[in-house]
Amino acid sequence: MSAPPTSKPTVSEREAREVAEAAREQEWRKPSFAKELFLGRFRLDLVHPHPLPSEEAAQRGEEFLAKLRDFCETKVDGALIEREARIPDEVINGLKELGALGMKIDTKYGGLGLTQVYYNKALALAGSASPAIGVLLSAHQSIGVPQPLKLFGTDEQKETFLPRCARTDISAFLLTEPDVGSDPARLATTAVPDGDEYVLDGVKLWTTNGVVADLLVVMARVPKSEGHRGGITAFVVETNSPGITVENRNAFMGLRGIENGVTRFHQVRVPAANRIGPEGAGLKIALTTLNTGRLSLPASCVAAGKWCLKIAREWSAAREQWGKPLAQHEAVGSKISFIAATTFALEAVTDLASQMADEDRNDIRIEGALAKLFASEQAWLMADELVQIRGGRGFETAASLAARGERAVPAEQVLRDLRINRIFEGSTEIMHLLIAREAVDAHLSVAGDLIDPDKSLTDKAKAGANAGVFYAKWLPKLVAGQGQLPYSYNEFKHEVDLSVHLRYVERTARKLARSTFYAMSRWQGRMETKQGFLGRIVDIGAELFAMSAACVRAELLRTTEAHGREAYQLADAFCRQSRIRIEELFGRLWTNTDDLDRKVVKGVMSGTYEWLEDGIVDASGEGPWIADATPGPSEKTNVHRPIR
Repeated sequence: MSAPPTSKPTVSEREAREVAEAAREQEWRKPSFAKELFLGRFRLDLVHPHPLPSEEAAQRGEEFLAKLRDFCETKVDGALIEREARIPDEVINGLKELGALGMKIDTKYGGLGLTQVYYNKALALAGSASPAIGVLLSAHQSIGVPQPLKLFGTDEQKETFLPRCARTDISAFLLTEPDVGSDPARLATTAVPDGDEYVLDGVKLWTTNGVVADLLVVMARVPKSEGHRGGITAFVVETNSPGITVENRNAFMGLRGIENGVTRFHQVRVPAANRIGPEGAGLKIALTTLNTGRLSLPASCVAAGKWCLKIAREWSAAREQWGKPLAQHEAVGSKISFIAATTFALEAVTDLASQMADEDRNDIRIEGALAKLFASEQAWLMADELVQIRGGRGFETAASLAARGERAVPAEQVLRDLRINRIFEGSTEIMHLLIAREAVDAHLSVAGDLIDPDKSLTDKAKAGANAGVFYAKWLPKLVAGQGQLPYSYNEFKHEVDLSVHLRYVERTARKLARSTFYAMSRWQGRMETKQGFLGRIVDIGAELFAMSAACVRAELLRTTEAHGREAYQLADAFCRQSRIRIEELFGRLWTNTDDLDRKVVKGVMSGTYEWLEDGIVDASGEGPWIADATPGPSEKTNVHRPIR
């Protein structure tokens, strides 16, 4: 057995891209509504009529939600969790007894077997009582041991670990390292083969649930050697294994009750039987797990939106300003309208993507990513608007409000708690790049070799011929479509007319595809460096997806529930607000300060503007920007505390 490396891998930009590309799911075996949307094809038939859970799944889900609601109302004190920065053990044990750890685990392994739709509803409910509880349950099931084992585990692994995860054992997912975030090619934690075991060495950062976890999913690099293909590989690891030390319980601006830590591995022996999938498949496993795992974040954002709407409504009716209730002032009313319409749309996006995941008819890798991106950005804006509506009380803590005799409304806490969603499980910037890569996949499949400097002239000629055939068929279809016919989508025309918005989506999808093609023609191989442009393209696609989901949900509610008329009104309001944002984004595709910004950044980094920093005191403490993560034995006290 060789000794673990003492330094991090040196990886070029090209090598990092190649690692990320290799981890992508290369094939599109099922249709994708969002992929088609980015190609200028509005496939409403893929999402309408809105898919629904079976009666049996709905009954099972509703029964659990009733039990969970009673538990949250009677056993969970969100203010206590915020104050003490910890979920009480008795609450976690109560969740275990309810079966909440096994919501997504099949009943044959002792789980509840809930659908993605009802799992998300449960996360939203639990998260509204305490966001820390929502994170605990989500990190355990969405990305912890249950999900990758469900997708990639052997029968033996499922039988060994899933019953534990369903009832007693909390799990965590360990990928990030002190110097490795969204660039996993530089992963430094190693797993060196030794007989029928692997020996793990390294340090993992921001291990949500890691402080209390019993089981871990660990991503580590296996060195290439005889009989071992090597590469980043996934393992199930027992947290009580010798050599594992939880060195720190991290504290954050929000989500104060989460058990997030730093975990060190020193000569930790893991049976080869605990490896998930083959060597080198770790990143692909992680990305595939996140395709549906990301849907837990939109669920928490929906819950936050519903709460923001409730507080905005009640407060704006009670508070009078200049002779009339706050809500009747247009400046405040527009904020309330935004919160209401956006909450409706976020629930539409989350439920649609979740039901699509349950049906498994469609490939939802883009839809799941768009849901996470759009929900995390919009929820933050809604919480910010609520703080503004509440004024000084929005900035005041719930404890302080209560101390002086007013209702303890934790608006500032919700703002703090939601902020991490724009970073969790892929930052907004990374999501832009990830979605953009998938959105242009069809183009790169036929024309990628044309812009690859390493390809031969023969390869380029072949790619040119293939691209010519593809674009000769594709481009003419972007000229006209159903969005230009006045009676298209008339089944969405009732007292409120949503057909006009669906025609807009169809027209705009074609415009979006034309803009993407023009940009690729203009920048070719430099397209990937145009992150500002790509981000706006993706944001337009996210708005179009949300508009589609909102209209489809409104029609579903019109035909199945008593709130159809009101749903149409909310969908109409959202679509009109969204269209304004879309037109602004289109304008910024070509009129922006991207080039100037690059020049300013170059000046900042070279010290040209360092004089601008004069006149302040830097309150930062001493220490390195990035903590040392050299492999070796821990010198700190183990703060791991399993809950039993």
